[in-house]
Amino acid sequence: MTFKSILLSGAALAVLATPALANCPAVTVSDMKGLTADYPQQFELAEFEEKGSCALTFSQNPAINDLNSKIQGNGDLADVSERLPVEPLVVAPYELIGTYGGTLTGLSRGTESGTSDLLSIRHVNLVRYSDDLQTIVPNVAKSWSWNDDFTELTFELREGHKWSDGAPFTAEDVAFWYNDVLMNPNVIEKAPGRWLFDGKPATVEAVDPTTVKFTFPVAQPNLLNRWAIDYGQTFLPKHFLGRYLDKYNENAANLRTADGFANEAEAVNFFYGNSDWTDVPSPLMKDAEKVKNIGVAVKPTLESHILVEENTEGRKLVANPYFHMVDTAGNQLPYISEINEEYVPEREVVNLRIINGDVTWKQQAMQLNDFPLLKENEAKGNYTAALAPTLGQSPFYSFNRTHKDPVLRQIFSDPRFSQALSMGLNRDEINEIVYLGQGKPLQTAAAEHVTVPFLSEEDLSIFIDYDPAKANALLDEMGLAKGSDGIRQRPDGKPLAIRIVFASQGTASQLHELTAGYWSDLGLQVDVREVTSDEYRAAANANDVDVMTWKNDGVSGPNISQDATDALFPGDPFNPKGHADWATWIETNGAQGVEPPADIQRLFAAAAEFTQHPLGTDKSNELGAEIMKIHLDNMIKIGVVAEIPEPYVYTNALKNVPTLTAKAYDYYWTYPYRAQQWFLAQ
Repeated sequence: MTFKSILLSGAALAVLATPALANCPAVTVSDMKGLTADYPQQFELAEFEEKGSCALTFSQNPAINDLNSKIQGNGDLADVSERLPVEPLVVAPYELIGTYGGTLTGLSRGTESGTSDLLSIRHVNLVRYSDDLQTIVPNVAKSWSWNDDFTELTFELREGHKWSDGAPFTAEDVAFWYNDVLMNPNVIEKAPGRWLFDGKPATVEAVDPTTVKFTFPVAQPNLLNRWAIDYGQTFLPKHFLGRYLDKYNENAANLRTADGFANEAEAVNFFYGNSDWTDVPSPLMKDAEKVKNIGVAVKPTLESHILVEENTEGRKLVANPYFHMVDTAGNQLPYISEINEEYVPEREVVNLRIINGDVTWKQQAMQLNDFPLLKENEAKGNYTAALAPTLGQSPFYSFNRTHKDPVLRQIFSDPRFSQALSMGLNRDEINEIVYLGQGKPLQTAAAEHVTVPFLSEEDLSIFIDYDPAKANALLDEMGLAKGSDGIRQRPDGKPLAIRIVFASQGTASQLHELTAGYWSDLGLQVDVREVTSDEYRAAANANDVDVMTWKNDGVSGPNISQDATDALFPGDPFNPKGHADWATWIETNGAQGVEPPADIQRLFAAAAEFTQHPLGTDKSNELGAEIMKIHLDNMIKIGVVAEIPEPYVYTNALKNVPTLTAKAYDYYWTYPYRAQQWFLAQ
């Protein structure tokens, strides 16, 4: 026997002596089969295989090739093992290993209106909150680390991760999003304030293909929360959008001309939408002919589903053939093949569609006073109607203290006006009629007391008692005397008239009807007008509303800890914050806008400093208490009723749906509940 043959023989014996790895245990959250995960309900592949003493093999949706054929620009698919990252995220389903197929049908009001519920179903970000709403867990990123002073945050990405068109996803795509889009004035004229830190940009560096480092000019110890709960995705396909930038393509100008774009901004924003908020009209809605010429409908995504059709009636999406998650049996997620999102603005029609059994999932813009009707018809529609807590989310009113009318500006800026109108609200009656007695009358501030240590229920009980006599006395004290017709007069002799403009996506119409009656009893001339969410945003952003009104989306502890704007003025992450002229004055160092009062200037400074201290520390609590005191002393917001549970409904065929521990935009709707492992029982 030759030396070579001895070596080969020995190698063969060694292989034969190695025991074959078993099939991996198909664990679920309800039966973990003795395995424990480093993070709740999910494993990294190497972790899972080591703990299960197994080798995971991968399977795919049998319809994936047909679904892929609907994605413009995609080529033929390789084997699923080649489409997945080298390190896919292994997800333990809640109850059952699912089956592939089916269409999830949901209802939104229209493009950019009430759609974040369905956006959250397919949403991904670098990290997310687990469904305990406390633990941050990996998602697109495999891991992360901070330096000691919280000025450097480093993410490790998944080797071999791919965009929905099969192109590699790398750290360059994160750096491209920040450096070449957000901070590029040729693309976005003014860098978004929420991605500046103490008014300065971060430095974002692709260290290597799977490592990206953020360096901040000031400490940002709570910023990881933003990735965990935020709608904004901090990555963009450089290979796709970078083609239009001269920096990356010497023929970019010719390509822009061929595709019908006048400049870099027009090209990038045709696909990107000029915002991290992905719910802008798609290219299919903007210019279908241009899409036909370009040959690609939308930019590639990392989400579980990708848009393939959109018109004024709705949109359709199909499963992403390169999605980075698998279940514990090795099946590539998502299980559900398609999403059909229909635009239905009328509340009554939404309820009818649910009762008829036409809707798979619905939670956003569902009103509590519809719950009895929905519950009564569960059997008829073969669905489940349930209630979930909302972590506060009190509806509020906030009078426009930078109003274009100088007389109204003066009236609204006097805290006594808001105090009076707060005492003019019969919150107990509102709670019974609008919220079925399920809420709690409370004031509101820049956060909800249930999520932060520096607000108490006592703080939020000021001026909540219904006391028309005291309310009238305060208005009299302000010099707003009643005329012979019972209507109070402004200092210039005109009747004191206000209009409540609202969108029912944010607040219930019954609330405003009751409010108009209460305030009319105080001598105000009150007009109520319902508009679409888009119309409301446009009017408020143009400083054309008398009063901002919405519910306190985005005011949980995690939110205010990482975004100073949430500690300032009314709104939510996409709706108008109000008092924009004050913010303009601050941003331009007094060159433009309206100078705020001294305590409001301090509010801006305290809010910016607040984000630089870890939530829960003494300094964080000290600043938080100061911020809340400024809010309450100035009565910037008038809260109504808090802790209102809200309905959500889903067809009984939808499986692996847990009981929602919170129904709140604060955690981006369904994002913590892993909709990618939902499936439709056949």
